Amino acid sequence: MNDGEPTLEAELERARELDVSDLADAIESIGFECTRCGACCKGHGEGDERDAHTATVFPDEVRRLTDATEYDFRDVARPMPFGLTDGGDGPEGETFEWALQTDACGDCAFYEEDDSGTGACGVHEDRPLICQTYPFSVALGGTSQPMGEAVDEAGMVRAHECEGLGRDISREDAEELASALKTRAVRELEEAIGVRDEFSPVETGPGEVVVHDSEGAKRPDGSRVED
Repeated sequence: MNDGEPTLEAELERARELDVSDLADAIESIGFECTRCGACCKGHGEGDERDAHTATVFPDEVRRLTDATEYDFRDVARPMPFGLTDGGDGPEGETFEWALQTDACGDCAFYEEDDSGTGACGVHEDRPLICQTYPFSVALGGTSQPMGEAVDEAGMVRAHECEGLGRDISREDAEELASALKTRAVRELEEAIGVRDEFSPVETGPGEVVVHDSEGAKRPDGSRVED
């Protein structure tokens, strides 16, 4: 039973029926222009209270980034930290999905910044969908919400904390962003269904981490547990 909550399959159908033009209208009404401040690519907080940047990345997006950069899997993605515990030998336990890898400061490993503080993405052409669509999300159950509180909403579109909100955006850019936003919503729900269907608990020992994604249970280096 789901106590009246829509099933993931029902939400997936809603996502597939989203009208890109309607999404673009909503984005236009809110307004957005990236200022390259880098806030969406950096960790949050100060000192010991600093939280690392967390951006969900799909398994195939990790592979695309490894191909584009010739980096190892671990250099591109890390286990999503939620659900893991701190053991004597480091994080341990089971978690769901992957997050983009971070550097020692908790910033996205692909974030670059020049001397003036202007930010850039080192893998801009291959960046994941969640990065392509920030600061927007759609109000559908089973889809992820990016970092930052939702500060505005128009129709199905939510806008999250970002200094670029409220700025003029061209119709062409709004439609391109809206198309990516719909694609992301569909992909997130397909991934969630895949995770649910492929999930099987794995016993982990001290210092061991298992990540469950739509392709099954994996080690932090992306190899399958069953292998």
